[in-house]
Amino acid sequence: MPNAIDLENRRAVVTGGAQGIGRAIVERFLASGAKVAIWDRDADLAHKTAGELGLERVTPITVDITDLAQVERAVEETLAALGRIDILVNNAGISGPNVKLWEYPPEAWAQVLTINLTGTFNCCRAVVPTMITQNYGRIVNVASIAGKEGNPNASAYSSSKAGVIALTKSLGKELAEYDIAVNCVTPAVAKTAIFDQMTEEHVAYMLSKIPRARFVKVEEVAATVAFAASADCSFTTGAVFDISGGRATY
Repeated sequence: MPNAIDLENRRAVVTGGAQGIGRAIVERFLASGAKVAIWDRDADLAHKTAGELGLERVTPITVDITDLAQVERAVEETLAALGRIDILVNNAGISGPNVKLWEYPPEAWAQVLTINLTGTFNCCRAVVPTMITQNYGRIVNVASIAGKEGNPNASAYSSSKAGVIALTKSLGKELAEYDIAVNCVTPAVAKTAIFDQMTEEHVAYMLSKIPRARFVKVEEVAATVAFAASADCSFTTGAVFDISGGRATY
């Protein structure tokens, strides 16, 4: 049984919450007492996940986070369904191709940066005003160890996640006068659908860099996110929570 983290009566948004790390976060939030809106561009999968987890506590909302207008509409739908937004977890992302930078397709570069970094910006931009109004909020951005170290053959992904780390630090300082904490997590790779976007060589490279000699479990990422999303995380902001199995703890 996981340790108890109190999210009772909290209302959360988890982007990309229909599968993988996002779904694990949703499940941990539900176990902690929260109600959750899953924001996902895959409408069928979001509704399937919500149905499996319980529609009385999970609201599926179809949204493409790269489109600010859609994100703003999703905020309105979430507020109508849940009443408020206490927690925002920016989890949605893609890995992109594994090739050398000088061979990297420009359109793929733009797609990775737009989803991973601009999508996070869009969601923060749209949600922060309501958190300021209620003088409470917890924002947790899912970055990556690649954003600290820069994985070879993954320049777009590494750059986008480094940008998420920097965005977290900037926004944390901007919101420090409020009871709003903005932090990010930097997990090593987990066995999720994102593996389908990677070469076997790249997966093997990432595993070889982890001192614990295994991939992170999605439940382990969810546990750290749940703490960062709780009221107990009241002083730390603009921080990076390492979940890399010892690869890079700075």
